[in-house]
Amino acid sequence: MTNNINILYEDTQILVCVKPAGVATQSKRIGSPDMVSLLKNHISMTSGKSGDPYLAVIHRLDQPVSGILVFAKTPAAAKELNRQLTTSGFGKHYYALVAGTPEPPSADLENYLVKDARTNTSRICQKNTADAKLARLHYNLADTTFFADIASAISATTSQLKIKLDTGRHHQIRVQLSGMGCPIIGDTKYNPDSPKLIARRTPLCLCAYQLEFRHPVTKKAMTFSLDHYV
Repeated sequence: MTNNINILYEDTQILVCVKPAGVATQSKRIGSPDMVSLLKNHISMTSGKSGDPYLAVIHRLDQPVSGILVFAKTPAAAKELNRQLTTSGFGKHYYALVAGTPEPPSADLENYLVKDARTNTSRICQKNTADAKLARLHYNLADTTFFADIASAISATTSQLKIKLDTGRHHQIRVQLSGMGCPIIGDTKYNPDSPKLIARRTPLCLCAYQLEFRHPVTKKAMTFSLDHYV
């Protein structure tokens, strides 16, 4: 642990870490710690070099979401990782604890989403809506104990899902699962019943538990997973 950050892997090109729930990937708020500032501090301390270290954000997680992120430490690594990200070269997998039971238990979800910058929310819309973007994911019921403690504290029916994200839209998983009638536990934006089910201090039950990509220099397939913590 460095600055309360769990670093899973680091070399001269990339850094892979676990973002805790409640910490922003990158923030403009003065005095609010974010992953970029924490990791830059780590790089400065461990490299012994002066000046602001290079660190590129490749993909993001919503502030209340925990999970695995990869950052680039050189412009060349950033370019290659961004290429993979935009050509479906990334495997992004999530666990979610949701209200109810999805029907069917496994399916692909496709919706068009539009973002409302004023409220920092997104909603499902028609394809011809201005600024609409296609959102696609696959879900299935999961045999996991990842959110078992929270699930056991809720009297209502809940289900644990595995999700494979195919696109990276704003609040995509949260909006699509809510739209199918199974909102995520702890999601006060898209699950209006969440405060009734469990205390507000309960974190959003969504975690990016596995990330797959190829090393930007060696091209070696890399997989990082939090399953061994369960």
